[in-house]
Amino acid sequence: MTSSCASQGMIRNDRLDAETRDSSYSLIQAQSRDRDSRTNFTLSVSGGGTRAAAFAYGVLQALRDTPISHTKHTRLLDELDTISSVSGGSFTAAYYGLHGDGIFETYESDFLRRNLERSLIRKVLSPLGWFDKRGRTEDAISLYDRFIFKDAKFSDLNRVDGPLILLNATDFSTGVRFSFIQEYFDMLCSDLGSFPISAAVTASSAVPLLFHPVVVENRNDCDNELPRWIKRARRRAKDHPELEVTLDGISKFFDKDSNRYLHLVDGGITDNLGLRSIYDFVEMIGGARNFLRVLKHDTPERIVVISLDASNDPDTGIGESADHPTAATTVDVMSTIQIHRYNASTKNLINEMLTQWSEELSTDESRVEYYYISLDFNQMLDPQDSYFLNNIPTTFTLSDEEVDRLIEAGKETLFNHPEFQRLMSDLQVDSRQVTIQ
Repeated sequence: MTSSCASQGMIRNDRLDAETRDSSYSLIQAQSRDRDSRTNFTLSVSGGGTRAAAFAYGVLQALRDTPISHTKHTRLLDELDTISSVSGGSFTAAYYGLHGDGIFETYESDFLRRNLERSLIRKVLSPLGWFDKRGRTEDAISLYDRFIFKDAKFSDLNRVDGPLILLNATDFSTGVRFSFIQEYFDMLCSDLGSFPISAAVTASSAVPLLFHPVVVENRNDCDNELPRWIKRARRRAKDHPELEVTLDGISKFFDKDSNRYLHLVDGGITDNLGLRSIYDFVEMIGGARNFLRVLKHDTPERIVVISLDASNDPDTGIGESADHPTAATTVDVMSTIQIHRYNASTKNLINEMLTQWSEELSTDESRVEYYYISLDFNQMLDPQDSYFLNNIPTTFTLSDEEVDRLIEAGKETLFNHPEFQRLMSDLQVDSRQVTIQ
């Protein structure tokens, strides 16, 4: 059952003014917090419904249970500077951003083990909703507000000790990766601080056809000239195809007549790993050194990127029969192939990026080390565990067993990853001190 074609999304982005600008949730403000400058630490969380959310939750538990002693912090979790997410992973990222350690008390009951799909379907099928033109997306925003995010806004993410939470979606009209950060909302003459977290998470996970886009207005009451940083970046992008495509799309935001509204859908369409938005920011500003200069950060001793790939590789059984696959199976397989190929391309890009950043920031006296820790289900020690995890569907309702095994998978794949073990060794962490709770 689909919602009415006449449905229309509610506009939630308020006009930006001098007063609201001070409380906005911006890249520069979030990254200027008092954090250890020796380690630049990013966690990216992929799409994959509750499968991705539970996998990420297990990794957060593992980081909580990893002691360190080289800074004022006592846990590796407290070193996180940024969590970048798409789709299902955005539920865990946003919840941690709002609650910090409180996530370990309430997240499982609020989301991981709650049957939200049943609540959403019940609302769609209710006679009271038959004449409601808001559509399924608005119903999802309402449910997420009620059960998970409790009417929280982006201004609520301005915790003193929390990492930057970068929720990512895709603008359907321009094909641009869109990050919910004030720097992007500036281009829309809008205030991010008053924007609901539930709407951003819904946009990040709104699979086209199943959900309508989350609509935001591209307001026309501020300077419509291309900012100098975009003009400079476009000059640099002439020999940089990836950056050129991104900047061409972003530049369309300034054509207010042709792009009066953004239609935001699943961030996994343009990046299912949540990594390319980090790449975009650094490259648009002009490289790692310029990025640190803008943020007024010292050169770190190490760059750590933990990337969670919760995409699955289910056993479709297509090869066991001469029968043509069903339409549903065909769509699932096509999506899986595209995601895996694009994920592989993204991982290669990030590897090259980290190598380049390390070389750019290193000096003869001091080398900047990097650690790229890419986790997926095929890294489980037991092949039967990998098979089980790869056959968990992309849905927002999982069994308790599936949730339990995904959480444990997050811990196991992180603790056993060679690059994570190298990081612990370099941080002088005794692996025997790590407790798995």
